[in-house]
Amino acid sequence: MAAIITEKFRQHNADQFFESFSEAAANNYYLFIGKTSPFTSGTSGGSDTTPPTPVDTVVLNNYKWDSMIAAKRIGTTDVTYVVPRRSYANNTIYDMYEHNISASNTSTSGATSLFDSTYYFMTDEFKVYKVLDNNGGTAINAGAAGPTTTQSDPFFSGGYYLQYMYTLSTSQIQKFVTTDFIPVLTNTTVQGDTETSAAPDTAPFNGAPIKVVKVTSGSGYTNNTYYSPIRGDGTGGVVKIEVSGGEIQKFGSLTANSQVANAGSSYTYGVVDLTDVYTTYNSSTGAVSVSTTIGSGTGGVVVPIISPKVGHGHDGIAELGGHYVMLNAKLEQAEGDDFAVGNDFREVGIVVDPTTNGGTGVFSGTTARQTYAVSFSSSSATFEPDEKITQASTGAVGRVVEYDSTRRILYYLQERWENYGVNANGDYVAFTGTGDIVGATSGSTGVPAQPATNPVTLAGGNTISFDSTGHANPELQADSGNIIYAENRRPISRASDQTEDIKIVVEF
Repeated sequence: MAAIITEKFRQHNADQFFESFSEAAANNYYLFIGKTSPFTSGTSGGSDTTPPTPVDTVVLNNYKWDSMIAAKRIGTTDVTYVVPRRSYANNTIYDMYEHNISASNTSTSGATSLFDSTYYFMTDEFKVYKVLDNNGGTAINAGAAGPTTTQSDPFFSGGYYLQYMYTLSTSQIQKFVTTDFIPVLTNTTVQGDTETSAAPDTAPFNGAPIKVVKVTSGSGYTNNTYYSPIRGDGTGGVVKIEVSGGEIQKFGSLTANSQVANAGSSYTYGVVDLTDVYTTYNSSTGAVSVSTTIGSGTGGVVVPIISPKVGHGHDGIAELGGHYVMLNAKLEQAEGDDFAVGNDFREVGIVVDPTTNGGTGVFSGTTARQTYAVSFSSSSATFEPDEKITQASTGAVGRVVEYDSTRRILYYLQERWENYGVNANGDYVAFTGTGDIVGATSGSTGVPAQPATNPVTLAGGNTISFDSTGHANPELQADSGNIIYAENRRPISRASDQTEDIKIVVEF
């Protein structure tokens, strides 16, 4: 059975994901970082130079929790639709918008689908334009800066027929523009062909006017100006056919003398018959008269290009293929001390609807610390990042994430591998009680105890509450929620004066 997943299905899924951040029963999405210890062939696989590819297994969710350092909520202003970035460059050939690009009707660049073709671009002024006609597949010549027009109607520039789509704001540029993607918007200030609402997806579709025809010039035709009605399910469309040098002239070469004499209305398909031509067109009534022929030429074809559902220039998300959603999170310094700054990380991911540690409700805080913590009544020397720690009284094993020598608080993780979080027997044992905790590399020793002032206020303003023996659990319940994205990277170092700007693009 032959079948396809359509662009509309992809867009539908992107819409559902995007809307899940802001609808009444919105999900809570958190970007998390983790894995301060190196990737090794004996533990996680791979290396820091060649990180292992995450494997989508049943227990992936559990393993990522073991190495998670911290999480930050992704808010409604941290998500947007995006499309692949296509930057303007003068003397470059771009594709044009066509309703029927396929393997049997490829674009100028050879793409076999509209959304893989290069039919839009963004200028250095962050203005986005859609190419309605590319002058028969020739290069645009609109100067180094490119077009600047922001009018609602299509216009000619550099030999191309263009539709202004939208201009990105400074905040959108700073937050969502990358070398590979740009935000895509629905522009309610641009009036396209038939839209009557700022909600184009719900507007009825009764067809659209014909703004562009694609021309194959042919040869041997009689020079003159002709008119031909656009047949199909719409009404009123008329094409102006200009023959010069025996060839039907392409759209872009006519500059302001558009080949569409009357755009008509309500077309979902249309055809132009080159044996159905006339010498006279009445612009007042839209009627054609005086039947004629365009000579005995061959090879000429005129194809009406069907406009999008609500016309050109209104719904950029649908028109430009916005089935990508970008999530952005900035990790600013220590984020109130929930995020360690004395170590690096190698894992990035997204977890949905994690619960509060020890509770049943979905966590809703802005940030969450995911390391274990222990407060010392006294300690010798200084614990080192990534060193192994042990507690002889319990047999617990862990690895240091960071040590706050001012407050004598040790942050650590217990990963699932021997010498990282489990003992030689393969058993996980929690650090508890007041038994000494010893660092294998530094030789540091700490004696767990509840601090005199509890909870402890950290340098960044957040607090940690310790139990009676000086231990504190992570803020999120391990193995709760669903990890929907996981990525392994080379080590990324953090610092107290550093901000990480993390962007994740999800394609549907």
